[in-house]
Amino acid sequence: MKKILQYFIWWQDQTIGTRVFTWRKGVKVGEDEQGNVFYKSRDDKKRWVIYNGDVEASRVTPDWHGWLHHTYDELPTEAPLVHKPWEKPHQPNLTGTPAAYAPPGSMRRAKPAIKADYDAWQPE
Repeated sequence: MKKILQYFIWWQDQTIGTRVFTWRKGVKVGEDEQGNVFYKSRDDKKRWVIYNGDVEASRVTPDWHGWLHHTYDELPTEAPLVHKPWEKPHQPNLTGTPAAYAPPGSMRRAKPAIKADYDAWQPE
């Protein structure tokens, strides 16, 4: 079933075209802690990622993002970025999930308990 779905959907895994292109022209250069596999062409003009699971660009860490976009020539496995002590660990985009940010007063936040600080008017 997974093989059939590759003909029609791209958001769960690589498509057949990407699989053939990777097989013919790709050189595997590394893998991140989430299981995403990174490739480059033999002449290093193209770089791409095959996601482990849902295709979501925010799942790529800043280290690998810089390499993918030719900001860094060295692989993150060879020359990792120096992280500051105040930096938080990488998180994927949480928009659309229950863990997404909700500002104060948002309808998605838990409703506060109704305070009985007054008595409602009742007609006689």
